[in-house]
Amino acid sequence: MLLIVGLGNPGDTYQNNRHNIGFMAADAIADAHGFGPAKSKFRGVLREGSLAGKGGSCKALLLKPMTYMNESGTSVQEAMAFHKIGLEDVFVIYDELDLAPGRVRVKRDGGNAGHNGLRSISAHAGNAYWRIRLGIGHPGDKARVQGHVLGNFSKDERVWLEPLLKAVADAAPLLADHDDTGFMNRIALLTAQADAKPALQDGAKAKKEG
Repeated sequence: MLLIVGLGNPGDTYQNNRHNIGFMAADAIADAHGFGPAKSKFRGVLREGSLAGKGGSCKALLLKPMTYMNESGTSVQEAMAFHKIGLEDVFVIYDELDLAPGRVRVKRDGGNAGHNGLRSISAHAGNAYWRIRLGIGHPGDKARVQGHVLGNFSKDERVWLEPLLKAVADAAPLLADHDDTGFMNRIALLTAQADAKPALQDGAKAKKEG
């Protein structure tokens, strides 16, 4: 069984924040793969389903902690303990300032890079879980970081955000195989194709008008 955790803050105020991209990705995976309805459990919102990896179908839980980011670990630890899930089967999806917008990196174990959600999970459950980092870019000035992270995605950012979320959902079955490289490659391929479509459309329009 897998536990896939999307990090974010609860409530309408934070719904479209860059800090909530983990929530967005968790919802995209659950919707794309027909997970069951949301239930309040483990101090969070839980959806149950399965992901069909190459090794067969694997039961998966998608958890969005409702504890606010700083206490995400309490929710994750409760879910892990109840279902007897080891850290090797826990995947945490979150926003990464130090990655360019739309980029994805996956690794197991490592530091928390100042991310309060990760710090809480490491403190309550251990450190050797999988980290799925979704790039939101850095504002360039340390003084602007908090406003950037807790700000809403702009209309321009939606151009890369929506294809990214679709790609993450499409690639999610590879997590059932713990195929982190395949997961990243699949997302890179799909997002590159999405980037190419507007260019092709603009080229065709220019040719027609010319």
